[in-house]
Amino acid sequence: MVMLDSHTQYIKSLDLKSEQLPARDTFPFNLPVIRSFQQLNLHPNVTYIVGENGMGKSTLLEGIAVALGFNPEGGTRNFNFSSYDSHSNLDHYLRIAKGANKPKDSFFFRAETFYNVSTNIESLDAEPGSPKVIDSYGGKSLHEQSHGEAFFAAFMNRFSGNGVYILDEPEAALSPLRQMSMLARIHDLVNQGSQFIISTHSPIIMAYEHAKIIQLTEEGMSESTLEDTSQYSIMKQFFDDKERLLHHLFQ
Repeated sequence: MVMLDSHTQYIKSLDLKSEQLPARDTFPFNLPVIRSFQQLNLHPNVTYIVGENGMGKSTLLEGIAVALGFNPEGGTRNFNFSSYDSHSNLDHYLRIAKGANKPKDSFFFRAETFYNVSTNIESLDAEPGSPKVIDSYGGKSLHEQSHGEAFFAAFMNRFSGNGVYILDEPEAALSPLRQMSMLARIHDLVNQGSQFIISTHSPIIMAYEHAKIIQLTEEGMSESTLEDTSQYSIMKQFFDDKERLLHHLFQ
């Protein structure tokens, strides 16, 4: 298998059913990403959605995932559980253009609810006579690992290629070294015909070269380079002139 291109990618674009939107002063339609939404053409390999907290990154990814048939709390399309029903109804108002090819694998990863996915896996595996779901995640209980180890076990073992992978802040429990290892894993999976949509705050995670970066601000969404993202510039400023920045912070 080779990298997907514009002719073979699984998900081509996202748009809003603007004519059906309810009042724009209610959640999630009052979020910056929705107020100024433009049709978003996705990269065949990796599309990053980045921006400060409150811009609507996670809500947008959740809407995309639910519209594609995923559980709002994450997992594969076969997961059907709810620990707390808090997801928005944005999925009803998204128009997703799919390609002719269908993925063979898929996963929606949410850092904040991955614990619930892990718990659901243990519940499924407790049923007598059923195949062990945990075998697809490396065979070791995710609850018996640190958050970072459990996250990484999913990336390394459960993602099998030829897939659509939607990742919401996957760096949450990963060290910088693990984040670089994750970049290598993304590259492997891209070379196996996979497509990623990722929201992240990490300049390391968003450094993949075969990618499109969409930055969200109060003014709307725009395509960016890594070096022009606020996350990169702030980190660079900190390490280039740490003493001066800390001096201003601690005044």
